[in-house]
Amino acid sequence: MNNLPILDIVIIVLYLLAMVLVGVYFSRKNKSAEQFTKASGKIPGWAIGLSIYATFLSSNTFLGVPGKAFGGNWNAFVFSISMPLAAWIASKYFVPFYRSIGGISAYSHLEHRFGPWARTYAVICFLLTQLARMGSIFFGIALSLQALTGYSMSTVMIVMGISIIIYTVMGGMEAVIWTEVVQGIIKTLGALLIIYLIVADMPGGVSKIIDIGVENNKFSLGSFSPNLTESTFWVVLFYGFFINLNNFGMDQNYVQRYHTASTEQEARKSVWLCVWLYVPASLLFFIIGVCLFAYYQLHPEFTDVIKMQVAAERLPSSATSTQIADMAASLKASDYGDKVMPHFMVNKIPAGLVGLIVSAILSAAMSTISSGMNASATVFTVDIYKRYFKPNLTDKQNLKSLHVTTVLFGLMGMATGLAMIGVKSLLDIWWELSGIFAGGMLGLFLLGMISKKAKNAEAFTATIIGIVVILWMTFSSLIPEKYEFLRSPFHKNMIIVVGTLTIFLAGIIISKIKSNKQQAVQA
Repeated sequence: MNNLPILDIVIIVLYLLAMVLVGVYFSRKNKSAEQFTKASGKIPGWAIGLSIYATFLSSNTFLGVPGKAFGGNWNAFVFSISMPLAAWIASKYFVPFYRSIGGISAYSHLEHRFGPWARTYAVICFLLTQLARMGSIFFGIALSLQALTGYSMSTVMIVMGISIIIYTVMGGMEAVIWTEVVQGIIKTLGALLIIYLIVADMPGGVSKIIDIGVENNKFSLGSFSPNLTESTFWVVLFYGFFINLNNFGMDQNYVQRYHTASTEQEARKSVWLCVWLYVPASLLFFIIGVCLFAYYQLHPEFTDVIKMQVAAERLPSSATSTQIADMAASLKASDYGDKVMPHFMVNKIPAGLVGLIVSAILSAAMSTISSGMNASATVFTVDIYKRYFKPNLTDKQNLKSLHVTTVLFGLMGMATGLAMIGVKSLLDIWWELSGIFAGGMLGLFLLGMISKKAKNAEAFTATIIGIVVILWMTFSSLIPEKYEFLRSPFHKNMIIVVGTLTIFLAGIIISKIKSNKQQAVQA
């Protein structure tokens, strides 16, 4: 590791080793599929809540949010503001629903409601969402550790991936939950430590940071205009509500945890504990972004170094120093925001503390990736392998399938992360991909829960209409300029909102029309 002192290297290695040993410890209990997926339903609600909180507080938050706040403002914080309403709906309706149906998969009930196609469609959407999530997190952690270690991003991803795969495969869901409890605490303390270090090294302290932030409109939550073509307050609020509704209501990562609780009340408590922890914790990372912006405003020489580095990465290796300098001069704060915190860590944080903060970032990545791997393996085994290929699996075969698919999804997550190298904004790419993949299954789920009249044919038709709308909104920017009127007028964060409402409302309308026709015939 080229840039890190030996003390920091030792701390990071010890952390990775500790995570692997956690997997080894829990492997002694991990002898059945139920233990691997549900932890035998004996986890207390407070631990589940901390676990869900740790999954939300991924490295996308740890690295992407400060970068977003550095390059823009607090508009993305509106996502967190939307969480309480989604949590209220989840605790009142979703938790009792999933606890009552009993099955570990979040999608098996869709087959009973609409047929096998609905279950398979939701599973595919979920697995694509997980690959996007894991890939963005692998990319984010590699982005940070590349600056700290000097190793390539691909090397960082491989080492990280192997460590996560080992402890997830060996420990199962119980290892995932209890390590996330520790990781949630570590990364919250890491955020507080970063804020302290920036403020301590900032001439003028907190008051100067506030002055610079106010002067540059850094504390704005976005425009309150009813404009849905830009990232306004309302666009992020709608996006946040629908994506959080999807997280609490359709995401196997969270639904699976409802089953690990001893009672329904404990499961409900876990949802609210996650919200009350995540909303203020996410605010810490927006504060970090503003602190970094103020700090680098007073140290433009550091900003120039970062801009030159970003320009050199984006231009071909044959580019001249003049070309690099010209591109660097044209870069905006939003173009290099994700690079700022790693640069600060390399240059301004004392030896020993860097290792602790890197461990916090690693914990942010590992908690979400391990959770995603376990949930993806569970869904694939239950909803695909057992449903279509081998329905009479013994418990031993079931556990083996879970182990194998956990490894496979870990490797695919790494591959997705490698494919993301070079993206402009970590948070933007994750929000866009999650909105695309999640919109369809949330609309179908709400249609099944709310409408009693919607049957197989109506739901299938509505889903096809929704998929067409989602594809149109996703790729309409590729439509030639002469057909510009055919392009989507909405901001990309509205994809999950429009996609969900399209499927839900189309299903309601089609069901109503069919019901009216049947009544007319009977009359």
